[in-house]
Amino acid sequence: MKNILVANDIIPVGQFKSGLAKYLKEIQNKRNSLIITQNGKPAGVLISPSEFDDLRQTKLFIDSISRGLSNSEKGELFSTSQLRNELQKRRTGKER
Repeated sequence: MKNILVANDIIPVGQFKSGLAKYLKEIQNKRNSLIITQNGKPAGVLISPSEFDDLRQTKLFIDSISRGLSNSEKGELFSTSQLRNELQKRRTGKER
């Protein structure tokens, strides 16, 4: 995600409404975020679909790592042979 430029990437909702098509095109082309304010306070953030997908994938990855670390701390571990057996079951559709 690019750095936010206060002069260009923060706009009031009225300005956003009047230039909606322009701003949608801009975020897709430049892959930047746009912070929309209402009454001088942040009210929303507009990002491109590809940036959204990237953020979502990053979150899923981090969540997966967190679950793995938590399982490890609880002692919920697989040996190599247990892991191979579990993967083989899942590949053949014979889940527990």
